[in-house]
Amino acid sequence: MKKLSLSIRFGLVTSAVLIAYFLILSLFNKHINPAFSFFNAVITGFGVYEAVRYRKIYLSNSFSYREGFETGLTTGFVATLFFTIFFLFYSTEISPGFLSSLLQNLSGSFSVDIGMITFIVAVMGFATTVVATLSVMQLFKSSRNILQNQ
Repeated sequence: MKKLSLSIRFGLVTSAVLIAYFLILSLFNKHINPAFSFFNAVITGFGVYEAVRYRKIYLSNSFSYREGFETGLTTGFVATLFFTIFFLFYSTEISPGFLSSLLQNLSGSFSVDIGMITFIVAVMGFATTVVATLSVMQLFKSSRNILQNQ
């Protein structure tokens, strides 16, 4: 298995689930409520978890923290990249009034353009990826605890 193929596969699947979740929310007009975006962290975390778990199974004894961390970051970055591209497409082509509804829902009249919102979506996705990867790697790192080695 090539080093990046697993991460790219899981990143694409994770982004597909993120997009499907967003579209399901849009069916019920809940996609304008930012509170529902917290579940994106769960979806991203699960995608990162599965990718790292498969990498550990594949590498078995030669699995290192670095291998798992790279796998998690790459998976999350791919998912974030594709979701951000979808978000940009959705906001400009499918539902041009979406951003004004979203900003109105935040109780205020902000003067923010599509580029800034897209940047915020990307940064939130990348931050979620880093946190999820650091959290997941606590489950998969080899322990150096003296009591477990006896």
